Amino acid sequence: MAAQFRSAMGVYERVRTEDPNGDVEKASPDPKAGFPRSGDGCVVACDVEAAGPQVPDSRSASRRCGGGGESERRQRLVSLDVFRGLSVVLMIVVDHAGGIIPAINHSPWDGLTLADYVMPFFLFIVGVSLGLAYKKMSCRASATRKVLLRALKLLLLGLFLQGGYFHGVGSLNYGVDMQQMRFMGILQRIAIAFVVAALCEIWLKGGDDVNSGFSLMKKYRSQWAVVLVLTTVYISLLYGLYVPDWKYQIPTESSSLSQEIILVKCGVRGNTGPDCNAVAMIDREVLGIRHLYRKPTYARTKQCSIHSPESGPLPANAPSWCQAPFDPEGLLSSVMAVVTCLVGLHFGHVIVHFKDHGKRTFLWMISSSFLVVLGLALDLFGMHVNKALYTCSYTAVTAGVAGILFTLIYLMVDFGGLRHTTMVLEWIGKHALTIFVIAATNVLPVFLQGFYWKHPENNILSLIGIGRR
Repeated sequence: MAAQFRSAMGVYERVRTEDPNGDVEKASPDPKAGFPRSGDGCVVACDVEAAGPQVPDSRSASRRCGGGGESERRQRLVSLDVFRGLSVVLMIVVDHAGGIIPAINHSPWDGLTLADYVMPFFLFIVGVSLGLAYKKMSCRASATRKVLLRALKLLLLGLFLQGGYFHGVGSLNYGVDMQQMRFMGILQRIAIAFVVAALCEIWLKGGDDVNSGFSLMKKYRSQWAVVLVLTTVYISLLYGLYVPDWKYQIPTESSSLSQEIILVKCGVRGNTGPDCNAVAMIDREVLGIRHLYRKPTYARTKQCSIHSPESGPLPANAPSWCQAPFDPEGLLSSVMAVVTCLVGLHFGHVIVHFKDHGKRTFLWMISSSFLVVLGLALDLFGMHVNKALYTCSYTAVTAGVAGILFTLIYLMVDFGGLRHTTMVLEWIGKHALTIFVIAATNVLPVFLQGFYWKHPENNILSLIGIGRR
């Protein structure tokens, strides 16, 4: 019975970590538990850079290490795939049902809904994976080159998916208007967070031994310094920059030169409303107002919609900024998105340095609870939870909730062994990027839209309201 309990607790010594997702551990039992283990020479020989796209065969790994055989087994952290799969499912649900059920759609401005958790969940699990993928490297320069190449691929893929190469649901418009092409987006933000977190993991590690939560913080103190710097920069710019008056043109289908120009009066500092915040100002100045997202969530606020929190016609006394573009994945807001990824990296470090499920769970829950309490306290004192601005309170609350959810999934599937209950999410998590691409390009909705009754408008999507959004 005791042996079965120790086996269930998963007490082992990691010999190798690899997989592009950072979620494979090849382990041998802990010698303190009375089980055989491979020699220390294998530890050195098998610790290679984990940035490659393929996972080597376990038999070839054993041959390179000079044996090991049955005493070594590969352990895949299923919770990473399940969490990643759950994030993809949430994204698809809120994207297609958010227009029908406003309660789960993105909050129009301040506040938090189900949809507002999706982006932090993606960023968090990227960080966790990086903590495993770059446990040890044979060459930092080589790892850096691979990181930069991967980030570039994500950036280009993000531009491609939102650039107009695929027509949308209910629209056959096709092509890319370079004068109005949106530069930022979901994959672009993930690429930015990925490259910063990965470079921190490659270059900013201490040589301290880890045997407690404090020593873990000490080993990665340089990374926490980066978190502090990023947060300070964000707060300083958000509350310190002067936002002057600005103008924009209402987008129209006509190519007429007499488009209406609207003036938005500001002349303030530290404003966090939709009209005069520094996040939007930086995007307008750096990216250009024509290259921002044209359907901002604040168009569903009470000031801008008579059907708020749903989209609707403008009220009679609507403010001047209601139809202005705003990018929810802008430059300054992406600074705090990087912090979310670095928080996930800390959770990955716990996996790397602590073998016991109980110790991992304790450290994760302490960190997650602290973040949630911190975020709620910041919101209470005026730094409101806001996804569009990616405020510090929003960062803390969502990262904390991500940590709690990840811990629960870990206990269920990696400790409890209830893998059969999450097989679908696990499969989705293993193919997350492919499914994301299909969802982002409307491949499935457009396919379903092709089946109609007598007239094209009588298709499946129109019947359930998606085609009319």
